[in-house]
Amino acid sequence: MATKILKQFSREEVAKHNKPDDLWIIVDAKVYDVTRFQGLHPGGASVFLEEGIPGQDATEAFYGLHRHEVLLRPQYARLQIGTIKDEKSVIVSRVPGELSLVPYAEPTWLTKGYHSPYFKESHRALQKAIRQFTDDYVYPDAQAREEDGKRPSLDVIAKMSELNIHAMRMGPGKHLKGRTLMGGIVKPEEFDYFHEMIITQEMTRHGARGYGDGLQAGAVIGLPPVLNFARPELRERVVDEVLSGKKFISLAISEAFAGSDVQGLKTTAKKTEDGKFWIINGTKKWITNGVFSDYFTVGCKTDDGFTVILVERGDGVETKPIKTSYSSTAGTAYITFENVKVPVENTLGPEGGGLLVMLSNFNHERWVMCCSSARSQRQIVEECLKWTNQRKAFGKPLNSQAVIRSKLASMIARVESVQSWLETITFQMCNMSYKEQAQKLAGPIGLLKMYATRSAQETAQDAVQVFGGRGITKTGMGRFVEHYHRTVPFDSLLGGAEDVLGDLGVRQAIRQMPKNARL
Repeated sequence: MATKILKQFSREEVAKHNKPDDLWIIVDAKVYDVTRFQGLHPGGASVFLEEGIPGQDATEAFYGLHRHEVLLRPQYARLQIGTIKDEKSVIVSRVPGELSLVPYAEPTWLTKGYHSPYFKESHRALQKAIRQFTDDYVYPDAQAREEDGKRPSLDVIAKMSELNIHAMRMGPGKHLKGRTLMGGIVKPEEFDYFHEMIITQEMTRHGARGYGDGLQAGAVIGLPPVLNFARPELRERVVDEVLSGKKFISLAISEAFAGSDVQGLKTTAKKTEDGKFWIINGTKKWITNGVFSDYFTVGCKTDDGFTVILVERGDGVETKPIKTSYSSTAGTAYITFENVKVPVENTLGPEGGGLLVMLSNFNHERWVMCCSSARSQRQIVEECLKWTNQRKAFGKPLNSQAVIRSKLASMIARVESVQSWLETITFQMCNMSYKEQAQKLAGPIGLLKMYATRSAQETAQDAVQVFGGRGITKTGMGRFVEHYHRTVPFDSLLGGAEDVLGDLGVRQAIRQMPKNARL
């Protein structure tokens, strides 16, 4: 396809084309002929005929209404007929993989001139590679799937498998041994929780909450019990199938009858007379990835108490999609188990010892949610900083208003404190055994998740006020803010409600109070 040759014009030449039947405008030193397009403009032709627009520089007016990406769409890009002589465009698209230069748009350790004791060269190399991968493959798929509601594309899942991204999202461990991680950027034996945090935070940048959960979130929370508690032959088969992207798994604990109250679950598992099989009956609700899962890590009530069993999709297993306030691409499901026959060998951990199996997984699950919450808040901070800098009100940028700056200050303070606390806990995780983490970090991680998700909701509310009507509009300038405000409550519920986790943290602290402590 031949490259379009663009002419150069002076501003005086462009100014002559200022009539409805001959209408040009300038946007960022680029000249557009909108004569035929004006009648097709979603906002009406009158927008082009307002004072100061026909034949003039409409850059400020354009960016007060549209995102830069609009100019890159083929149907609008072809309207460009030239450029302004001796002038250069100031506004350029961010190159995929590059860091943002907007203040606070990146965590401190990625900001030029700042330092951190936590991150080594392998962390920085992994961040760069994961960002490039996310920008090239994950982001475009996320935006498309948010629109059509379909599950994440299998070719993206396959590409993640090739680089062992699925395996790295399970955290450090023996499952990484012998694998080539991200083309060899980081060795299995040096992979730590900061590497995992980087993967989670970079892949959160697609800004599509439902897609984020659809992109193997079920495996992140459903596979670790198999990794840690399954019999060797079962573990090897299932882990290989899931990490290779050939099959999918989800964690099936919550029910309509019980959520945080694990002991109140009603799904039952009874052994057959010969003791070789479990017969499972019951229902599960709000199960992420359940619609398209092949395996389910299921919490059941047994004669010995609470037991976790791996169930394979088959006779008696039925999944139905649940409509939620985010897209169906997450595969949120209502699951029915009706006389499902499962080999006793599929029991994860000891019979009646399911609480240990689940509690050992909760810390990691909640920590992952804190990682993604911190990064998604930062994206909203960047959106608000950009918008308030370009949007004019009362003849001045929005950020000239003290009330707006106050909201920005609160947003920045919240996201920086969440990230700082997160990095502190992550450092502890890197220097504690799994058993020590379970003993010492359940409370701090619970408190962090409570604080992170409450901060996120406050930031979402502030962002809507900053964007005004655009903050509740699904398209255009405020689309990411609208999406964030609509879906942010998910973070406050998944992995344990805020109040439950806050109480967990305080109860753990109370148990550790010295007996002689007095005012």
